[in-house]
Amino acid sequence: MSQTRTDAHGLAPTCPVRQGGDALRRRAWSPYAAGILIGLLQVPAFLLVNTALGASSSFVTLGGHIAAWFDPGAMDTAYFAAHAAGAKNWWQVALVIGIGIGAFASARFSGTRRGAVAPVWRRAVGISGFAPRAAMAFAGGFVLLFGARLANGCTSGHGVSGLAQLAVSSMVAVAAMFAAGIAAAMLMRRV
Repeated sequence: MSQTRTDAHGLAPTCPVRQGGDALRRRAWSPYAAGILIGLLQVPAFLLVNTALGASSSFVTLGGHIAAWFDPGAMDTAYFAAHAAGAKNWWQVALVIGIGIGAFASARFSGTRRGAVAPVWRRAVGISGFAPRAAMAFAGGFVLLFGARLANGCTSGHGVSGLAQLAVSSMVAVAAMFAAGIAAAMLMRRV
């Protein structure tokens, strides 16, 4: 039993919305339930590897190891050395890989797969091909990751872990993230 709905922009999804039934087949989970599950993931992170939940450090871990293939001295820098070894750093790499696998599995189970370019992107920025969309996504991801490393943490590191620890730096970072996100959304809506 399924029905087709439209989103806030009047666009119909590429597949029907699944109602009730198996939680893994739902198009979306309750944000409250998902938030509680993500928050509870902090417990094994601290107990097993003595680290908070985060994702952006995983790119430093992998980047440092890739850089060491070309220049073994790269690991002598304090920045790479701090992220090179240990369960803490590889836990975050595993987390990021798990996020990708989980997103793919969720799309498969819920039947929400869509084309490479969402209709909202076509309308907002005029991109209709995969290559320009991939280039824009890469550039945006680069800027996002650069900002995350500059802030010494990403949205999950500051927003989930830092706020759970009542870190003032995380409160400032999350406020800045929301302000920038609202500004970007308002700019994109004008286009």
